[in-house]
Amino acid sequence: MSTNRTQTGRLSPAVYRRRRLVVLLGLVAVIVAIVLVIVRPGSSQGDEKDSGGAAASTDSPTSADASAAPPQTVIPTEQTAADGAACEADQVLVEAVTDKSEYQAGEQPQLSVTITNTGRNVCVLNAGTSAQAFTIKSGEEVYWTSTDCQTDPVDAEVSLTPGTPVSSAAPINWDRTRSAPDTCDAPREAVPAGGASYHLSVTVDGIESAESKQFLLY
Repeated sequence: MSTNRTQTGRLSPAVYRRRRLVVLLGLVAVIVAIVLVIVRPGSSQGDEKDSGGAAASTDSPTSADASAAPPQTVIPTEQTAADGAACEADQVLVEAVTDKSEYQAGEQPQLSVTITNTGRNVCVLNAGTSAQAFTIKSGEEVYWTSTDCQTDPVDAEVSLTPGTPVSSAAPINWDRTRSAPDTCDAPREAVPAGGASYHLSVTVDGIESAESKQFLLY
């Protein structure tokens, strides 16, 4: 027998090297699998998106925050006058008044005025005959004015309480004639009747009635 034969049961060195390589590759594969399980590729981006969404939601104001905002201060624009100040035109309602809406032949209209304070404070105005003017028109034509032949005009300061109307103490009697300053001591012409329509307007202390009062003469 030859003395160079390999001993029975022993493998060649090449076989051992292949076995060690297989074991090493298996070990590397196990390590890679463990790393992939721990790291979970792509999870960091999802976490960032989630955290971004959470941050956006916390930054948004809630209804509770909005309701907790301090109320705005409202500065009043209307200046309220003190009690006893002179009446302003926008706080006084002047109304022309007649005792009837229709007058038969021979009936003479009784003219008066009602004044109402529509403001919030007591105010004062001159409601005397010196500050009153009654005017009767038909269409655009003026037929009679109380100041044309007025005698002994007087001043009368009146305090107007809000919401309390004040009326003439005594009405003015209209004799159904035309007036003019030059006819006070002479006979005056009678105005048209037979169902003619007339309108009475009144001015008190420079404040004119908002509407005229219509009436008919027969």
